[in-house]
Amino acid sequence: MAVLRHDAVLHRGSFKLKTAAEDFSVVPPFEIRSGAEQRVPFLFNSPHSGRHYPERFLAMARLDRSAIRRSEDCYVDELFGGAIALGAPMLAANFPRAYLDVNREPWELDPRMFAEPVPSFCNIRSARVAGGLGTVPKLVGEGLDIYPGRLPLAEAVGRIEAVYKPYHETLKRLLTRTHARFGYAVLIDCHSMPASIRVGDNGVRPDFIIGDRFGISASAALTESAIGLLTGMGYAVAHNKPYAGGFITEHYGRPARHLHALQIEVNRGLYMNERTFQKSAGFDALADDLTRFSAELMSMPGHDFVDLPLAAE
Repeated sequence: MAVLRHDAVLHRGSFKLKTAAEDFSVVPPFEIRSGAEQRVPFLFNSPHSGRHYPERFLAMARLDRSAIRRSEDCYVDELFGGAIALGAPMLAANFPRAYLDVNREPWELDPRMFAEPVPSFCNIRSARVAGGLGTVPKLVGEGLDIYPGRLPLAEAVGRIEAVYKPYHETLKRLLTRTHARFGYAVLIDCHSMPASIRVGDNGVRPDFIIGDRFGISASAALTESAIGLLTGMGYAVAHNKPYAGGFITEHYGRPARHLHALQIEVNRGLYMNERTFQKSAGFDALADDLTRFSAELMSMPGHDFVDLPLAAE
């Protein structure tokens, strides 16, 4: 399609718009991966590793198939996939993060992206919207604009109604069912980060960052165990900086109600080539380590999750 001016409007006819629901009429937008029975009170979630880029979406974008993948948490669902055989279900997105970000509030929208005014209830002033990373992202990677012009507001509404809301309904149902069966539930929210990330005054490159919203979303025992296990395996681990957890961790983590949510960021330099998106020689070893990590984390005693002070939330 022709490149439009920045202030142009992407009309329906310009990219053969059908509906957001039809973007995933063959490949489902997300899926639950599980064994025959859930054996542990843990649930794994991979909201940013989706690799199905609908042709309709690609036709809207100004980026090529490689550039548009720069915000993708490549292969994170596979890295943590060993947890499934251990009895923990995984909710995994097939839709890409560039298309829709479910780790945001449902209506974090940038009004500058759309041809029509956004509804008054939208959160248009969050730091994430300001950074171009709202529910319908404006940017990928290092500040690359996804679209050449403004979108119809109906495009955002369609993605939120057809994909975002069902995703969160499914996640909530899985957590509710886990909590009802075991008396508590632990959500492990799985992500990856660029290899260029540095933390601290010395600019150390962390292999992992554990986020618990600064102690609000999970028990201290869970956080300490996760950090201790990874450190014991020889990895450099940071805590909450620069990633403390997004909407999912903040929204679902309620330790006082025996609902715990922990975000885990994996450095992409450990397992892939960020330029070619190919897995590196370290992929299998890292996946094995994360399976062992998951098994040991899931062996934590139940009192670490239910015997908490009332002020935990």
